[in-house]
Amino acid sequence: MIGLYGGDISNAQENVPVCVEKGASDDSFPNFQYTPENIQGVGCDVDPSEVTLPGCSCHSLSCEPLSCPCLRFGLVYTEGGLLEQREESAASYSQPVFECNALCACGESCRSRVVQNGLQTRLCVFRTENRGWGVVTLDAIKRGSFVCEYAGEVIGFEEAQRRQLSQTPEDKNYIIAVQEHGGSLRLGVTFVDPVAVGNVGRFLNHSCQPNLTMVPVRVHSLVPRLALFSSRDIEPGEELTFDYSGGRAPRTDASGEDLQRKVCLCGAQNCSGFLPLDFSVLR
Repeated sequence: MIGLYGGDISNAQENVPVCVEKGASDDSFPNFQYTPENIQGVGCDVDPSEVTLPGCSCHSLSCEPLSCPCLRFGLVYTEGGLLEQREESAASYSQPVFECNALCACGESCRSRVVQNGLQTRLCVFRTENRGWGVVTLDAIKRGSFVCEYAGEVIGFEEAQRRQLSQTPEDKNYIIAVQEHGGSLRLGVTFVDPVAVGNVGRFLNHSCQPNLTMVPVRVHSLVPRLALFSSRDIEPGEELTFDYSGGRAPRTDASGEDLQRKVCLCGAQNCSGFLPLDFSVLR
């Protein structure tokens, strides 16, 4: 999988370059504005980059769950900055995930600071055989490591609906809708669209047997950052993928006919046959 790569599509906005496969023609590469973090889009009332969450007063190198208000739901990272492995899947964490933020008194080495530290793994965009662009890692990745965000424009429901309805069957849908629940309560939905403004996460392909899982993480704002963590150890040269459905079963209509429109080509043994599509945006 590892070939010749070069350049930096992030234009030095990331900690490490995000390279692209050499030989890919310039006219075939998507035209978009790179952003390492979410930006405010149409229908989003809160600027995701604005610090709106209160900080802790822990004057220590690393905060403790029992005394730090930021960690009132518990610390989810190990000493080495890995996502704790729980019985439930990371994609269905039952409690919100908060990190210490810019207003906190703790040190930058606090182990509650992971996603905010940005990209640490060397990633490259490449041409797949039959699934468009994809992302490969050039570094070994330990299970539970933060890999990258799925970043772009945070938009409102009506704008997400308008954009999805305007797409043709040939268009790729990049809009991710993340629904959060607290027990039996629905806490809200976050819509992120990286098609015009986004990061390396926009190139990640779907797999029914992925090696990444998405976890909403709040750092400075109530608007979550859609963080992708490794669900297993990953070797250099492996393609990185996540489940676009968040692990939910494919939706069917009353007659049992699958409503999902595009064939899934992930090649996994448990492949559902179709790419996930959130039809709640279309109603």
